[in-house]
Amino acid sequence: MKVVHTVQDLRDQLHGQNRIAFVPTMGNLHDAHLSLMMMAHQHGDPVVASIFVNRLQFGPNEDFDRYPRTLQADIDKLQAQNKVYVLFAPNEREMYPEPQNYRVSPPADLGDILEGEFRPGFFVGVTTVVLKLFSCVQPRVAVFGKKDYQQLMIVRNMCRQFALPTEIVPHETVRHPDGLALSSRNQYLSPTERAEAPRLYRALNAVRDRMLAGSKDVAGTEADAKRELSAHGWKIDYVSIRRRRDLKAPAAAELGVEPLVVLAAAKLGATRLIDNLEI
Repeated sequence: MKVVHTVQDLRDQLHGQNRIAFVPTMGNLHDAHLSLMMMAHQHGDPVVASIFVNRLQFGPNEDFDRYPRTLQADIDKLQAQNKVYVLFAPNEREMYPEPQNYRVSPPADLGDILEGEFRPGFFVGVTTVVLKLFSCVQPRVAVFGKKDYQQLMIVRNMCRQFALPTEIVPHETVRHPDGLALSSRNQYLSPTERAEAPRLYRALNAVRDRMLAGSKDVAGTEADAKRELSAHGWKIDYVSIRRRRDLKAPAAAELGVEPLVVLAAAKLGATRLIDNLEI
């Protein structure tokens, strides 16, 4: 695996390649990331990964400064897996040599709901850096995990609207045996919080089971899930049942017909976790 730190070196390494599969990450790699690399390897050749902690997608009171940065350990994991041809690991000056005044703004009806409501500007930061990384890498395929469901949809829509020649391939959420979705932020959890954390997945399963059983009470189902989590010390941002195709709230006539997804975000102690389940 070749490790490069500049855009020019990246382009030199990839010159003439037209079947690139790309996995953008913020590093601190775990098994879910490695699964994305494996899927990328199945969809293209060569595989390119990136590691960049993107300041633009962090709010002023979020964890940018303490977000785990483990570059050498990440390199070791990728080399052991032997699926990645080039790792692009730029610093901030390389990615943003001047103020990033040109930015991508997702439409408010998708970018300012759910995660966008509770993390203002988050998706502007995500789409801006993804578009810039796509410009650098020129991938034919890019793999994104379904755990970040709204992000996946926004990036896919961005590619379609800008006519980018990149297919977005979704990867199913990778979970621990107890159901907790793998995330770099899980390491913030204390042992007690880690034991409690799978409750979020169980709450989503309860929502899904209730809707599949024919419930038409969307608001009541959401409220019950929130009460269950709140009773065990969670601070809820949202538990919301939405249409899969556009993340809008389903109409009563669509229940039982329209494919749905339930999405949630909540804090356990100081750690904010997100998850979702398709219905």
